[in-house]
Amino acid sequence: MILKYILAWFPMVFIGIANASIRVYGYRDLIGELRAHQLSTVTGIILFGIYIWLVTSRWRLRSSGQAWSVGFVWLGMTVVFEFIFGHFVMGNSWERLLHDYNLLEGRIWILVLLWLVVAPYLFFRLNTGRKG
Repeated sequence: MILKYILAWFPMVFIGIANASIRVYGYRDLIGELRAHQLSTVTGIILFGIYIWLVTSRWRLRSSGQAWSVGFVWLGMTVVFEFIFGHFVMGNSWERLLHDYNLLEGRIWILVLLWLVVAPYLFFRLNTGRKG
């Protein structure tokens, strides 16, 4: 059953790329790089939330354990993709890639990663709550 959730992760790559493209080509120059990063984090959370809700509504998670497992698998896949693609395809330095994790500088990308872990459990609880 986890295989379909692994496959469901792949469209998230395109959601993330679309969200980043809108940031870079749409509003980054208007509001500045840091604010654009923060706004993009919020829009990413919203877009991923909609997608995860659709996936978990279509393919119901069976237990809270499965929901957490899916979230952690998605987290791992996202981080691996982000660093492998970001470094070897996009040519970003490791320092540049780690920069988005620096909360002290207002870099809040880690909230997207936390959302990817928590969202499957949250939607599982909402879906099972409706049954009762």
